[in-house]
Amino acid sequence: MTFSRRNLLASAAGLALGSTGLHAQTADKPIIKILLGLPPGGGTDSIARYLADRLRETLGQPVIIESRVGVGGRLAADALMTAPPDGLTYMMAPNATPTFQTLVFGSQIKWNIWRDFAPVAGLVSYPLGMAVNTQLGVNNAREFVAWVKANPGKASFGTPGLGGQNHFLGVQFAKLAGIDLPVTPYKGTPPMITDLLGGHVPAGVSLMDELIKHQKAGKLKVIGIFSDKRSELMPEIPTFFEQGYKVSSGDGWTAMWAPAKTPAAEIERMQQALQKVLAQPQVRDYLMSKLSVLPHYRNAQEMAQAQRDELATWEPIIKASGFKPD
Repeated sequence: MTFSRRNLLASAAGLALGSTGLHAQTADKPIIKILLGLPPGGGTDSIARYLADRLRETLGQPVIIESRVGVGGRLAADALMTAPPDGLTYMMAPNATPTFQTLVFGSQIKWNIWRDFAPVAGLVSYPLGMAVNTQLGVNNAREFVAWVKANPGKASFGTPGLGGQNHFLGVQFAKLAGIDLPVTPYKGTPPMITDLLGGHVPAGVSLMDELIKHQKAGKLKVIGIFSDKRSELMPEIPTFFEQGYKVSSGDGWTAMWAPAKTPAAEIERMQQALQKVLAQPQVRDYLMSKLSVLPHYRNAQEMAQAQRDELATWEPIIKASGFKPD
């Protein structure tokens, strides 16, 4: 099919009218702000920005991301606690922010997840994995353990910060394997990946989106995921459990919270929009194929129960680790 200049001009005019109509539809509505506490370029940032764009279309209302980066997402949570409960401010965060900040830094944080936040919905879930630089020449967990034992003083694993899920998964693995594997913390995932690719740190624990991308390019090797079974996102990658290292299931998830006392009607409106977005085939395909996460809508009650279960699972593990925050 060919288009004449008149056709093209008509199409352009139609697009202009359409965008003008959308602008008119949203310009007179208040802005919804989503607080984000982790650095740009990481997995959580990519998930949040993609979903925010879809929410803007679904709600017919401006939706923006406001970065409050720092302290494992704590700054964003601080801002959420003090935000007006008017249905215009939310926070997207991985489970690591409320769970591990509560368990590790409880005496230092200003908020209580049950008192100060209202759960809105769980959004996605995903495996966490460990990758090594291909220059090590190892292909699985047992070979990596052998390499660590053969290279005393050279081994460590990188994490996007201290005191989070990635950190304690690596600690558990090292303990079960009987190896000395110190942690090297970074300010977010991107700088950790840079050092992992450059060979400055031999291993790293993180979300799978960046790890898988670099494995496909032949630069990293994922030696296992911290899940209780293989993931449908990457069925070729074994779990640590099946390789003989019974690390507690370490699937991560991203969710949304609102300030406490946000009207139920506002939370329900956001829930319906999120559920509609996550059900769209193109959204599901993008999340799974591009970001290596599974769309996993959970209502507020299911999300709160997942939070309680996680706190109960990790509290004794963190205490046994002996980790003390600065």
